[in-house]
Amino acid sequence: MNIVKVNAIGDNCPIPVVKTKKAIDALTEAAIVEISVDNEIAVQNVTKMVTQKNLEPTCEKVAENHYVIKVQCGEIAENQAAKEVVTTVEREEKMIVVLSSDKMGEGDDELGKVLIKGFIYAITQLDKLPKAVLLYNGGVKLSSEGSDSIEDLKALEEKGVEILSCGTCLNFYNLQDKLEVGKVTNMYSIVEEMAGATNIIRP
Repeated sequence: MNIVKVNAIGDNCPIPVVKTKKAIDALTEAAIVEISVDNEIAVQNVTKMVTQKNLEPTCEKVAENHYVIKVQCGEIAENQAAKEVVTTVEREEKMIVVLSSDKMGEGDDELGKVLIKGFIYAITQLDKLPKAVLLYNGGVKLSSEGSDSIEDLKALEEKGVEILSCGTCLNFYNLQDKLEVGKVTNMYSIVEEMAGATNIIRP
């Protein structure tokens, strides 16, 4: 079986995901794609994207700051076609909420924090819930340890709403080990979610 190697060492989010997706989509026959990355967030992001393609990745840490993700790919065209059908159906109606700060509005920061807490609670009371809540930049503080909105976000997650926090942002704020609810995502996935949405709510 052919082996396709993808070197994403030193690449920032979302480049490892983009490189991997391009390598898989370019395949015309069965092959093993080996992706080299240098951090665990990249491993999580690449693994999630690969899993969404109905492929099963394996990962091995071969050295300090060197991980190799292996993906055995076959029937690429069929998998891609199936994904496109699902995407077409989802585009009929897909609402997402985007939170880019742990405060709402401009002016007083304390008031802003009170407002964002009330905003997230209000989402839990909607008759029709969003498909996902995307958190990036300061918004990731809302899904991390110490946030007053953890319980409301957990309530949304229990009802099937995806809570997705930007991994690069978690790292920037040193919150990578303090995520309390939801999953880590990457900028490519955030763009995909926003591009596929029919309604985007931003406080």
